[in-house]
Amino acid sequence: MKMERILPFAKNLLDKAIRPGDVVVDATVGNGHDTAFLAELVGETGKVYGFDVQEEAIAASGKRLAEHHLLERVTLFHEGHEKLAAKIPTNDHGKITGAIFNLGYLPGSDKMIVTLPDTTIAAIEQLLIMMAPEGIIVLVIYHGHEQGAIERDSLLSYCQQLDQKTAHVLQYQFINQQNNPPFIIAIEKR
Repeated sequence: MKMERILPFAKNLLDKAIRPGDVVVDATVGNGHDTAFLAELVGETGKVYGFDVQEEAIAASGKRLAEHHLLERVTLFHEGHEKLAAKIPTNDHGKITGAIFNLGYLPGSDKMIVTLPDTTIAAIEQLLIMMAPEGIIVLVIYHGHEQGAIERDSLLSYCQQLDQKTAHVLQYQFINQQNNPPFIIAIEKR
């Protein structure tokens, strides 16, 4: 297949936006896969700020990062991503070049604990203020569950209304796949 699947496409977008020494955000650290990827991209002089409401996600991510000798580049917060403006030091505001959200629930955990449209939109709004020009936010939207469909609809509505003078917004998805495959919304700050 020549077209990139969803997760490789998300990583490709981030790879184009992030350079060594940059400041980035993993808004939903989950099991730490994206956090580790971001830590590799920013290199030894960069910073990754990671957020998750589930203690088990923070622990799993910390373990993964330690195993790959990346923990010193990452600050993990056992907090919701809607608190990122308050938690990320003000001297890093305006410097963020990339952020990723994997929305839905933590694989292999309680499926009742899910991301919510209000907190996700609040985090996006904060990031759009805190990001450097041409910084990119990647939303990977898993919508094959009841709350996921609600969040999908809210995010699509919100993103379609973003002023094009503020951000470019892209939707990337396969439209002929069954079972509600995930898709991406990418927001590039102007």
